[in-house]
Amino acid sequence: MPQIVESVPNFSEGRRPEVIDAIVSAYGSVEGARVIDHSSDADHNRSVVTMVGAPEAVSEALFRGIAKAAELIDMNVQTGEHPRIGATDVVPFIPIRDIDMDACVGLARALAQRVSTELGIPTYLYYRAATRPDREVLANIRKGQYEGLKAELEAGNPDRLPDFGPASLGSAGATVIGARPPLIAYNIFLTSDDVEIAKAIARAIRHSTGGMRYLQAMGVLVEGRAQVSMNFLDYTKTPLALVTELVRREAARYGVGVHNAELIGLIPQQALIDAAQWYLQLDNLQPHSVLEWHLT
Repeated sequence: MPQIVESVPNFSEGRRPEVIDAIVSAYGSVEGARVIDHSSDADHNRSVVTMVGAPEAVSEALFRGIAKAAELIDMNVQTGEHPRIGATDVVPFIPIRDIDMDACVGLARALAQRVSTELGIPTYLYYRAATRPDREVLANIRKGQYEGLKAELEAGNPDRLPDFGPASLGSAGATVIGARPPLIAYNIFLTSDDVEIAKAIARAIRHSTGGMRYLQAMGVLVEGRAQVSMNFLDYTKTPLALVTELVRREAARYGVGVHNAELIGLIPQQALIDAAQWYLQLDNLQPHSVLEWHLT
């Protein structure tokens, strides 16, 4: 069977439809690489693209998307709720079929070097592709965001030097490229406009401040409602249902509840089955228990 790799590039534009369309079109311009989903958020000022295909085709499509974003996004004027350091902020390679993590690490490092050489954009390697332990965590690389990283590079801080490319930031900023397992971007809206409650819940549940392993979280205000924005780095070890109930309990401490939740991008089927198994107490629920599973 042919190899399939997934990538979920995030770029720092969620407000200008014409710019979003141009960048998404660039990602979809290579035969053998297919854009299967994309979503944008104006408050975060960020868009997320999900694409799959042959490794070489996906790599070429990613390069074209990064180039187009660098052409159309100026980080000197970009603002938004979501942390960011570049026009194309983060690009992960994810093994899906007949390709392993080591191969995705190779793809990430090759693309990072090409982006820095041909586009002049500083690139950092993260997670499984990281060359330093402190850069395995994306938040460490994005510390201070675009403005903070730019200032530290100008001051000559050796700890912030990129893995490839110039030691300075232009209008396209920097790009973080890596390899990782499937990630779930899952947000919970609260019945409150008090963003401090969302921030307190995020501190309680995320791994970096003593919470659950494989979970990143932050509190933000989106469309006038407090939101706990989360990334599940490994849903098989930290399941959605358990975290949802933890958020619900933490919210109750402040007299608020869960209003609704949303996905950004796509989610593995097994994560939904795990959630249904937990909430419905269907201990024997399996993928083949679903009718549609037998029709594909």
